[in-house]
Amino acid sequence: MDTGVTALIAFLAVSSFTVMLLTLSGPGKNRMDRRLRSITNEDSLTGEMTPEADPMAEFARTAIPKMGAVLMPDKEAERSKLQTRLLHAGLYSRQAMVYFLGIKLLLMVGPALIGAVIGLLGLVPILVGIVCGALFGILGMIGPSFWLDMGKANRQVNFRRALPDALDVLVVCLEGGSSLPSAIQRVATDLRTAHPMLARELLIVQREVQMGRSTGEALRAFGVRCDLDEVQSLATVILQAERYGASLVKSLRVYAETFRSNRILQAEEMAQKAVVKLLFPTVLFILPALFVAVLGPTGIMIFEMFDKMAQ
Repeated sequence: MDTGVTALIAFLAVSSFTVMLLTLSGPGKNRMDRRLRSITNEDSLTGEMTPEADPMAEFARTAIPKMGAVLMPDKEAERSKLQTRLLHAGLYSRQAMVYFLGIKLLLMVGPALIGAVIGLLGLVPILVGIVCGALFGILGMIGPSFWLDMGKANRQVNFRRALPDALDVLVVCLEGGSSLPSAIQRVATDLRTAHPMLARELLIVQREVQMGRSTGEALRAFGVRCDLDEVQSLATVILQAERYGASLVKSLRVYAETFRSNRILQAEEMAQKAVVKLLFPTVLFILPALFVAVLGPTGIMIFEMFDKMAQ
């Protein structure tokens, strides 16, 4: 391909991509828009102006939602399913779905465009650039889903480790005469350093209670957000205690002991699995080194003996 034609195609590709980004980001650069943004960023408490936003953050707020709208599912069931996955991963923002889909679109299209531009510039063969860009685009298409699943799994592990400690503090507060909402607030405050994720969720529960929900319903909503059977069972215990007037302290104490026993059993199960998991690196990496160290000198002596016999 002629050098001039290659340069022209590369210029058109880069220019088209730049125009697309500028179009998606919207105008928003005139004097009035800058003044409106400065007014909205004004600190209401001190009256001082906050620093200007980062250009990348401004681009993410404006362009990425428009990109995500392209991949927005048409069916309500699919949107609800994706929204549920985002909630389980801890993404509670209203625009979380649009941002997620926008980043997914960037990861799908961006590598292909970059590979094509690199190929057109002659840094690599154009076919290699397109193929590599397409492969990375496929990874960008499936990668965000795995990221959501990993985020959900990490949150669930964090909650399972933190809930027994939270229940112990909650029982102590209830035995001291505190009401359940104030006890939850105290637990969220005390566990903010040790278990910040659970403390943040308990603060959400406490705010929902202040807005008029019962404590059991707020905890049930927490169980839906984290998709944990343990939290949903705890919400059921509190709802039954509220409905039938049973002793909440005794119920929570029994549930905390059961939960702690389950955590000990899970730790023992993980310890038993560790023995099996250590078998593979032992066979693949440690035993060959031992064989070389033990049988190496013997092998050298055998080769020297055969060499002498051959002479």
